[in-house]
Amino acid sequence: MNLLSVNNLSKSYGDRVLFTKISFGINEGDKVALVAKNGSGKSTLFKILKGKEIADSGDVVFRKDITVSFLDQDIVLNEELSIIDHVFSTDNKLTACIKNYEKALKLSEEGHASAANLLESALRDMNEQNAWDYEKTIKEILSRLELHDVEQKIKTLSGGQKKRLALAQVLINKPDLLIMDEPTNHLDIDMIEWLEHYIAKEQISILLVTHDRYFLDEVCNTVIELDGGKLFEYKGNYEYFVVKKAEREQMLNAEIDKARNLYRRELEWVRKMPKARGTKAKARVDAFDDVAQKARQKRIDKQVELSVKMERLGSKILELVKISKSFGAKKILEPFTYTFKKGEKIGIIGKNGVGKSTFLNILQGIEQVDSGKVQTGETVVFGYYSQAGIKVSEDKRVIEVVRDIADFIPLANGTQLSASQLLTRFNFPPDMQYNYVSKLSGGEKRRLYLLTVLQKNPNFLILDEPTNDLDIVTLQVLEEFLADFGGCVLIVSHDRYFIDKLVDHVFVFEGNGVIKDYPGNYTEYREWKQEQKEESKLPKVEPVPVKEIETKPISDAKRLSYKEQRELELIEKEIGELEKRKKDLENSMGTTTEYEALQKLSNDLKVNNEILEGKTMRWLELQEKMA
Repeated sequence: MNLLSVNNLSKSYGDRVLFTKISFGINEGDKVALVAKNGSGKSTLFKILKGKEIADSGDVVFRKDITVSFLDQDIVLNEELSIIDHVFSTDNKLTACIKNYEKALKLSEEGHASAANLLESALRDMNEQNAWDYEKTIKEILSRLELHDVEQKIKTLSGGQKKRLALAQVLINKPDLLIMDEPTNHLDIDMIEWLEHYIAKEQISILLVTHDRYFLDEVCNTVIELDGGKLFEYKGNYEYFVVKKAEREQMLNAEIDKARNLYRRELEWVRKMPKARGTKAKARVDAFDDVAQKARQKRIDKQVELSVKMERLGSKILELVKISKSFGAKKILEPFTYTFKKGEKIGIIGKNGVGKSTFLNILQGIEQVDSGKVQTGETVVFGYYSQAGIKVSEDKRVIEVVRDIADFIPLANGTQLSASQLLTRFNFPPDMQYNYVSKLSGGEKRRLYLLTVLQKNPNFLILDEPTNDLDIVTLQVLEEFLADFGGCVLIVSHDRYFIDKLVDHVFVFEGNGVIKDYPGNYTEYREWKQEQKEESKLPKVEPVPVKEIETKPISDAKRLSYKEQRELELIEKEIGELEKRKKDLENSMGTTTEYEALQKLSNDLKVNNEILEGKTMRWLELQEKMA
């Protein structure tokens, strides 16, 4: 069933063409990601779909009998409502039913005379509408997005909480088609992983813009790319898209090169040909015009270039000695010690509100510690890319922002660039450099901000959510730059792909001031956590001083190392315990008739026997070595 059809859509702003005659459709069950460079028209396309912008030509057709919900980047909410009132402001039968039930329940608790009848009617409606599961879903979604105080006024919420509330509402609505613009912004990693699983299990059709490549890979089955004003469709996930896009660009570049060679030959013929043209000559001239048009296309090899100079970094970089920090009763850091080393790249992960941003401010001296020392080397130059983004006057021109820092910028290879040349390398062509900052898209502002950070030649980069609003192409180039960066890099990010690709180890903010330094990237940490969780589910073996296997005395083990002797002692003890555990489980199975209890005992026995078999094999290996 077709839910949305976009037909021959075109949109321009003056001389700037965003897209021309693009068409695509979304059917029931489709989960589609829209990918494009910043400034290509993604947000404009979404506004056209929502009816906030009018296309120059073409049409957008939604199926009449479906519900559609939008999640915008710019959230506008009624500040006077509470969280729960906002959720129930949705106009559908289920929310009205639950709202009436909650109202009747409250009247009943207050002892109103009419409450009994109202409550009876509300309960009947709840049963008829099967609204109990819906109420449970509402509570689960709000809880998962950490919106626990449902009576809290929206005007008291942070920007991130408002974005999460808007996300909660569109999920609670359970629309037939959900259209989302960067849904993972302002979510921590745990929330993103929950959202992935939620969307995967729900029967919702989706169109979304996201830079989160793991999220895209997990959720979407189709990628549509807006590039050069045209639309390209890829039936697959992100990995498939990357491969097919590279093939498409390679083929297009080969066609352009071929057209240019043909163009040169045809151009000579056109110049030499007499003015009186026959039918064949005219056909060749017409064909020449087509070749000329293709030959004038730009090759697809231009991208952002990051190659600024890094100030020399001395041997002493940054040392934290037993630092601690609290805000009232809330502990942000318990005594934490760490010495940063040249060239290391550290990821920072943890839930929202556990103190990650405070930690970054402490490193730079913006925030003071309660106790301990922060010792910074004399040669350290911090480059801080904050969540707040660029702070310049909106009526400044792009080139003025760069010139305010320096007219000429030294590069890593010893040469220097003018402000204009540097902007061109960062994919701000000359015709954009005199635009006002207010005219830039959100992603373009982020790219300009990144340029100003790198322009100061830092040797210690601190990046707080650098991936927000950056397009995938810029992210790929930033990853390559950071991988080769010789200084220190500290990254706070909810983008798991970005973290995995770059970091050597992660600081895990576990809450209550505890920071765990894990030697590996985010995915390796999650796998380790899962292993710990699985091990905790294994049956606990009660220690008993029983030996059921005769062995030679340890004193005879002349061919075993001390470590192996200790291992043999422990294995013999463990085998005895596992044998006893096996007998206990078998006895329990003989006296139990309940199916679920038998199933659990059977699973426990299987796990126990697998461990016992492994221990016994190792014991035999050590015995053979002794013989």
